[in-house]
Amino acid sequence: MVTFKKKTNNETETKEIAARLASMLNRGDVITLEGDLGAGKTTFTKGIAKGLGIKEIISSPTFTIIKEYMGGKLPLYHMDVYRLEGSDEDIGFDEYFYGDGITIVEWAHFIEDYLPKQLLTITFLYAKDGGRILSFKASGKHYEAIVDQLSRNL
Repeated sequence: MVTFKKKTNNETETKEIAARLASMLNRGDVITLEGDLGAGKTTFTKGIAKGLGIKEIISSPTFTIIKEYMGGKLPLYHMDVYRLEGSDEDIGFDEYFYGDGITIVEWAHFIEDYLPKQLLTITFLYAKDGGRILSFKASGKHYEAIVDQLSRNL
């Protein structure tokens, strides 16, 4: 398992890292985002969208659970599954996880049983100075290669 940590000082830096990551992603890739409210999960997703060339405004899908953005080089499926805590409802996750786009899942631990075994988990922690510490954890060789490449390019 490959891991990597990177500190960001502001939203711009967070989005830049995400945009770089987006250039390394392929159809069917799954990224899970974990962290407290306001830690930067949706900001990171905005950077992924920018890196994919998506021009639409990205907002948290807290109340809709899934938002789809089709205007980039690959579709982006953005999930916020916080409201599914304690639910056994499968809302067609496989169609997204094994579909034609990139899937980003905020609060993924609430649907852990539905997640693919191979994915990239990014955890957001508050830094003492107000920045964020992004911790990348790769599960699977494909994601290990991505994290290795990302760590060398930041």
